[in-house]
Amino acid sequence: MEQNLDKTISDMLAAFRGVVADRWESLNDTAGEFLESRKERLELLTQSRLTGEIDDAFFQARLADERSILESELNALNVISKALAQQAANAAFDVLGKAVKTAIGTIM
Repeated sequence: MEQNLDKTISDMLAAFRGVVADRWESLNDTAGEFLESRKERLELLTQSRLTGEIDDAFFQARLADERSILESELNALNVISKALAQQAANAAFDVLGKAVKTAIGTIM
């Protein structure tokens, strides 16, 4: 799923951008760096889920952890509200969750 993960990360950034809209310029680097730095972990999580090594509950719990980390990083910047940071993180990670569900559907 590595090539697909690159596209999924791009889609995650697009979802993020859709939420933060006018603040995108000040958050673009942070969001991109966060996702790129977490790419290996996200790849491991998605592959583990796709192969059935981990179940959906565990996968969702780890995505929630990643959302929280992104939210914390955004809150540290103090350029958007906590609610907007949460919405942006949720939008980004919802894309990943849906991509994995779609991939599982094509495997089965």
